[in-house]
Amino acid sequence: MNDPLPKKLSKAERREQLLETALAIVREQGTDALTLGYLAERAGVSKPIAYEHFKTRSGLLIALYEQIDNRQVAALLLALERTPRRLEEVARVVSTAYMNCFTSVGPEWHAISAALKGDEEMEAFQRELIDSYVALYRDALAPYSKLPEDELRLRCVGIIGAGDAIARDMVRGRIDEASAAASLASLIVGWLAAKA
Repeated sequence: MNDPLPKKLSKAERREQLLETALAIVREQGTDALTLGYLAERAGVSKPIAYEHFKTRSGLLIALYEQIDNRQVAALLLALERTPRRLEEVARVVSTAYMNCFTSVGPEWHAISAALKGDEEMEAFQRELIDSYVALYRDALAPYSKLPEDELRLRCVGIIGAGDAIARDMVRGRIDEASAAASLASLIVGWLAAKA
């Protein structure tokens, strides 16, 4: 009996297969090993297919970074939906998700980010990403603040900066994850309670 022909993947399915293969390469061999040619070889497709999906190595790394980030945002949004509607609870969920992102995404995310330092395309992507987080936090926290919209947005920028600084201390082992999240939550509550 003949084996049936393998099912041809849709463009979205092929992209997902390529991203999963790329993540495996980064996990096993690091970002230096990840090229579009090697990705195509490992995924069992031609080079033009890999280039069609990602155009450049930077495009591939950004797509990987974005995929990991999208999973984190989805988890945060789900947690926010289930959170009691009180500032302290929303601040706790946002802060816990922020610190958990640094500990749960794995070394691949950090390696991808490091590989893209100084890349103009990545710098633009990271600016957009920060802007989207500022908007997400602003929308989540707005019901608990009487601050003008511009001031609330600016404080959300500060929340992200503080979150990054606290997370760096956490990654260095200077503070545990629960304490880091509690510190950030405390800052959020204090900053939103303060008058403009």
